[in-house]
Amino acid sequence: MPEEPLISLPTAAEAALVSRLRARDETAMTEFYDRYSAALYGVIQRIVKAEDEAEDVLQEALVKIWHAIESYDAGKGRLFTWVVNISRNLAIDKIRSRQHRVGSRTQGLDDSLAAQRQAAPATFRPEHIGLQEITKQLVPEQRQVIDLLYFGGFTQSEAAEELNLPLGTVKTRARTALKVLAKLIR
Repeated sequence: MPEEPLISLPTAAEAALVSRLRARDETAMTEFYDRYSAALYGVIQRIVKAEDEAEDVLQEALVKIWHAIESYDAGKGRLFTWVVNISRNLAIDKIRSRQHRVGSRTQGLDDSLAAQRQAAPATFRPEHIGLQEITKQLVPEQRQVIDLLYFGGFTQSEAAEELNLPLGTVKTRARTALKVLAKLIR
Protein backbone atom coordinates (compact mmCIF):
# COMPACT_ATOMS: atom_id res chain seq x y z
CA MET A 1 0.00 0.00 0.00
CA PRO A 2 1.22 3.52 -0.65
CA GLU A 3 2.72 5.44 2.24
CA GLU A 4 0.44 8.45 1.91
CA PRO A 5 -3.02 8.49 0.36
CA LEU A 6 -3.48 10.56 -2.78
CA ILE A 7 -7.16 11.18 -2.19
CA SER A 8 -7.99 14.59 -3.52
CA LEU A 9 -8.60 14.46 -7.24
CA PRO A 10 -9.89 17.40 -9.21
CA THR A 11 -13.44 16.78 -10.36
CA ALA A 12 -12.37 16.32 -14.01
CA ALA A 13 -9.69 13.79 -13.08
CA GLU A 14 -12.13 11.95 -10.82
CA ALA A 15 -14.71 11.82 -13.65
CA ALA A 16 -12.04 10.50 -16.03
CA LEU A 17 -11.03 7.80 -13.55
CA VAL A 18 -14.68 6.78 -13.07
CA SER A 19 -15.16 6.61 -16.86
CA ARG A 20 -12.11 4.39 -17.21
CA LEU A 21 -13.31 2.14 -14.37
CA ARG A 22 -16.72 1.84 -16.01
CA ALA A 23 -14.95 0.90 -19.26
CA ARG A 24 -13.24 -1.92 -17.29
CA ASP A 25 -9.78 -0.43 -17.79
CA GLU A 26 -7.56 -2.50 -15.49
CA THR A 27 -4.90 0.23 -15.41
CA ALA A 28 -7.58 2.53 -13.99
CA MET A 29 -8.14 0.03 -11.19
CA THR A 30 -4.39 0.05 -10.50
CA GLU A 31 -4.48 3.84 -10.35
CA PHE A 32 -7.57 3.69 -8.13
CA TYR A 33 -5.76 1.25 -5.81
CA ASP A 34 -2.65 3.42 -5.62
CA ARG A 35 -4.72 6.49 -4.87
CA TYR A 36 -7.28 5.15 -2.38
CA SER A 37 -6.17 1.82 -0.86
CA ALA A 38 -4.19 3.22 2.08
CA ALA A 39 -7.07 5.43 3.19
CA LEU A 40 -9.64 2.65 2.74
CA TYR A 41 -7.44 0.20 4.64
CA GLY A 42 -7.14 2.71 7.48
CA VAL A 43 -10.93 3.08 7.73
CA ILE A 44 -11.45 -0.68 7.61
CA GLN A 45 -8.68 -1.46 10.10
CA ARG A 46 -10.09 0.96 12.68
CA ILE A 47 -13.35 -0.99 12.56
CA VAL A 48 -12.24 -4.63 12.38
CA LYS A 49 -8.98 -4.20 14.35
CA ALA A 50 -7.20 -7.34 13.06
CA GLU A 51 -4.79 -6.75 10.17
CA ASP A 52 -5.56 -9.97 8.32
CA GLU A 53 -9.30 -9.33 8.48
CA ALA A 54 -8.78 -5.72 7.38
CA GLU A 55 -6.84 -6.94 4.34
CA ASP A 56 -9.63 -9.38 3.49
CA VAL A 57 -12.27 -6.67 3.80
CA LEU A 58 -10.19 -4.30 1.65
CA GLN A 59 -9.94 -6.97 -1.04
CA GLU A 60 -13.68 -7.56 -0.83
CA ALA A 61 -14.31 -3.81 -1.03
CA LEU A 62 -12.13 -3.43 -4.12
CA VAL A 63 -13.97 -6.25 -5.86
CA LYS A 64 -17.33 -4.76 -4.90
CA ILE A 65 -16.26 -1.31 -6.13
CA TRP A 66 -15.09 -2.80 -9.43
CA HIS A 67 -18.42 -4.56 -9.94
CA ALA A 68 -20.61 -1.72 -8.65
CA ILE A 69 -18.91 1.26 -10.29
CA GLU A 70 -21.91 1.64 -12.61
CA SER A 71 -24.04 2.57 -9.60
CA TYR A 72 -21.76 5.44 -8.57
CA ASP A 73 -23.51 8.78 -9.08
CA ALA A 74 -21.22 11.83 -9.06
CA GLY A 75 -24.29 13.99 -8.46
CA LYS A 76 -24.69 12.44 -5.01
CA GLY A 77 -21.11 12.85 -3.82
CA ARG A 78 -17.42 12.39 -4.46
CA LEU A 79 -15.94 9.07 -5.49
CA PHE A 80 -13.92 8.89 -2.28
CA THR A 81 -17.05 9.29 -0.14
CA TRP A 82 -18.79 6.53 -2.08
CA VAL A 83 -15.88 4.06 -1.76
CA VAL A 84 -15.37 4.86 1.93
CA ASN A 85 -19.04 4.07 2.57
CA ILE A 86 -18.74 0.75 0.74
CA SER A 87 -15.59 -0.15 2.68
CA ARG A 88 -17.02 0.96 6.02
CA ASN A 89 -20.22 -1.03 5.47
CA LEU A 90 -18.27 -4.17 4.56
CA ALA A 91 -16.11 -3.73 7.68
CA ILE A 92 -19.21 -3.36 9.84
CA ASP A 93 -20.75 -6.43 8.19
CA LYS A 94 -17.54 -8.31 9.00
CA ILE A 95 -17.64 -7.51 12.71
CA ARG A 96 -21.33 -8.33 12.87
CA SER A 97 -20.81 -11.70 11.20
CA ARG A 98 -21.18 -14.81 13.33
CA GLN A 99 -17.71 -16.03 12.36
CA HIS A 100 -16.05 -12.83 13.57
CA ARG A 101 -18.03 -12.73 16.83
CA VAL A 102 -17.26 -16.36 17.64
CA GLY A 103 -13.58 -15.86 16.76
CA SER A 104 -13.29 -12.74 18.88
CA ARG A 105 -15.04 -14.36 21.87
CA THR A 106 -12.57 -17.18 21.89
CA GLN A 107 -8.87 -16.71 22.17
CA GLY A 108 -6.02 -18.90 21.12
CA LEU A 109 -4.38 -21.07 23.74
CA ASP A 110 -1.19 -19.02 23.47
CA ASP A 111 -3.09 -15.93 24.65
CA SER A 112 -4.97 -17.61 27.46
CA LEU A 113 -4.20 -18.36 31.06
CA ALA A 114 -4.22 -22.04 30.16
CA ALA A 115 -0.97 -21.56 28.24
CA GLN A 116 0.66 -20.18 31.37
CA ARG A 117 -0.31 -23.22 33.44
CA GLN A 118 1.21 -26.64 33.37
CA ALA A 119 0.16 -28.84 30.44
CA ALA A 120 -2.33 -31.62 31.05
CA PRO A 121 -0.92 -35.12 31.47
CA ALA A 122 -0.41 -37.03 28.21
CA THR A 123 -3.07 -39.53 29.30
CA PHE A 124 -5.74 -36.82 29.52
CA ARG A 125 -8.14 -36.87 26.59
CA PRO A 126 -10.86 -34.23 26.39
CA GLU A 127 -13.31 -36.60 24.75
CA HIS A 128 -13.31 -38.60 28.01
CA ILE A 129 -15.26 -35.81 29.59
CA GLY A 130 -18.17 -37.00 27.44
CA LEU A 131 -20.33 -33.89 27.46
CA GLN A 132 -21.48 -34.37 23.88
CA GLU A 133 -22.27 -38.00 24.67
CA ILE A 134 -24.40 -36.95 27.62
CA THR A 135 -26.32 -34.47 25.47
CA LYS A 136 -27.40 -37.38 23.25
CA GLN A 137 -29.70 -38.40 26.09
CA LEU A 138 -31.72 -35.21 25.64
CA VAL A 139 -34.82 -35.11 23.48
CA PRO A 140 -33.91 -34.04 19.92
CA GLU A 141 -35.37 -30.53 20.25
CA GLN A 142 -33.34 -29.81 23.40
CA ARG A 143 -30.17 -31.40 22.00
CA GLN A 144 -30.44 -29.28 18.86
CA VAL A 145 -30.57 -26.08 20.92
CA ILE A 146 -27.71 -27.14 23.22
CA ASP A 147 -25.55 -28.15 20.24
CA LEU A 148 -25.98 -24.71 18.68
CA LEU A 149 -25.55 -22.74 21.89
CA TYR A 150 -22.67 -24.58 23.55
CA PHE A 151 -20.87 -26.43 20.80
CA GLY A 152 -21.67 -24.13 17.87
CA GLY A 153 -21.04 -20.79 19.57
CA PHE A 154 -24.44 -19.36 18.66
CA THR A 155 -26.24 -16.80 20.77
CA GLN A 156 -29.81 -17.58 21.75
CA SER A 157 -31.05 -15.10 19.15
CA GLU A 158 -28.90 -16.67 16.44
CA ALA A 159 -30.09 -20.15 17.41
CA ALA A 160 -33.71 -18.97 17.24
CA GLU A 161 -33.09 -17.59 13.78
CA GLU A 162 -31.22 -20.71 12.65
CA LEU A 163 -33.97 -23.03 13.90
CA ASN A 164 -36.77 -20.69 12.82
CA LEU A 165 -38.19 -20.69 16.34
CA PRO A 166 -39.34 -17.92 18.66
CA LEU A 167 -36.59 -16.73 21.02
CA GLY A 168 -38.69 -17.71 24.06
CA THR A 169 -38.91 -21.30 22.79
CA VAL A 170 -35.13 -21.50 22.43
CA LYS A 171 -34.65 -20.11 25.94
CA THR A 172 -37.15 -22.57 27.41
CA ARG A 173 -35.58 -25.55 25.64
CA ALA A 174 -32.11 -24.48 26.76
CA ARG A 175 -33.20 -24.03 30.39
CA THR A 176 -35.02 -27.38 30.43
CA ALA A 177 -32.05 -29.13 28.79
CA LEU A 178 -29.64 -27.70 31.35
CA LYS A 179 -31.83 -28.97 34.19
CA VAL A 180 -31.89 -32.45 32.62
CA LEU A 181 -28.13 -32.38 32.06
CA ALA A 182 -27.51 -31.32 35.66
CA LYS A 183 -29.42 -34.42 36.85
CA LEU A 184 -27.56 -36.68 34.39
CA ILE A 185 -24.13 -35.43 35.42
CA ARG A 186 -24.65 -35.93 39.18
